[in-house]
Amino acid sequence: MRSDNKLRRSVLLRSGAAALLVAGIGAGVASAAQTVTLTETGSTLLYPLFNIWVPHFEKAHPGIRVTTQGTGSGTGIAQAIKGLVQIGASDAYMSNGQLKQNPGILNIPLAISAQSINYNIPGLNGHHLVFSGPVLADIYSGKITNWDSPAIAKLNPGVKLPNHKIIPVHRTDGSGDTFIFSQYLSFSTPEWNSKVGYGTSISWPAVQGGLGAQGNPGMVEALKGNKFSIAYVGVSFTKQIDAAKLGTAKLVNRAGKALLPTASTISAAAAALGDKTPADERISLVFAPGANSYPIINYEYAIVNKKQPNKATADAVKTLLTWASNEGNSEQYLKQVHFKALPKKIRELSAKQIAQIGS
Repeated sequence: MRSDNKLRRSVLLRSGAAALLVAGIGAGVASAAQTVTLTETGSTLLYPLFNIWVPHFEKAHPGIRVTTQGTGSGTGIAQAIKGLVQIGASDAYMSNGQLKQNPGILNIPLAISAQSINYNIPGLNGHHLVFSGPVLADIYSGKITNWDSPAIAKLNPGVKLPNHKIIPVHRTDGSGDTFIFSQYLSFSTPEWNSKVGYGTSISWPAVQGGLGAQGNPGMVEALKGNKFSIAYVGVSFTKQIDAAKLGTAKLVNRAGKALLPTASTISAAAAALGDKTPADERISLVFAPGANSYPIINYEYAIVNKKQPNKATADAVKTLLTWASNEGNSEQYLKQVHFKALPKKIRELSAKQIAQIGS
């Protein structure tokens, strides 16, 4: 009898352990099911900031995981439209034509950024050469071919410019950096606007010796590897530009003043056009009015579909974008990539757009 009782107790204990094990497995499955993974891809200018943001965001929101890729703004927009990713990062807003074909897509600013013009000229990389939109347009269209061109010399009196061919470098991938650079050329140079125009991808004029590169990392590498080259690079790569001891230009703005991309000149340009930002937040901040406005700045956009596949994903996307445009806009994050925070009014517009996301 005592032996039977022991046997029954043993069976009960084993059954209880099995039940606990099954419950534990079930809890693990439930826990895994509660974790939502979001994919962000696109802008190589915004990519460094996302990589700074993600660990802090995930720590505050343990049920959400975010993967990031720097593939270029064109890819970010395209994959967000196709539903292949939840967030397409872009330095460029979608065109009217794109939005007409895809009315369910939102363009939501996350921060304010800028672009620098950089060069690799032996002996002059420590000097801030001055360039204007028309001079850069002539360089990238092949009309100005030498560094000691009279047009460049006129902007840089007293500087001994080398008698050497210029190597202009442009992006080969669909790029928001190309979008804002070509806008600067278009807005300042009517001939470029009529013959080439602007976009994330454009038909670059054939220039002997010109080079193509992918992403901002590729632009920096092209500059480093080619003396007498010039390129446009997002300011989030300032550390790499400085480490390579490359030159950074002053650009002539709409008021005719030559400026570097600094916190104050970027903020001045943003302030000049911020009040003109429409409800859908698609606006160019390039070539803004004002004596202290740096001429190539932009909103960094999250391209997002209003309709997500399910409520959990929609809620996670809203949580991430709300965090990025508020807590993520703090100086501790933005200063690392030389970005500026969104003004209160723009954050309010973004909040209204984020509220439209659902399943």
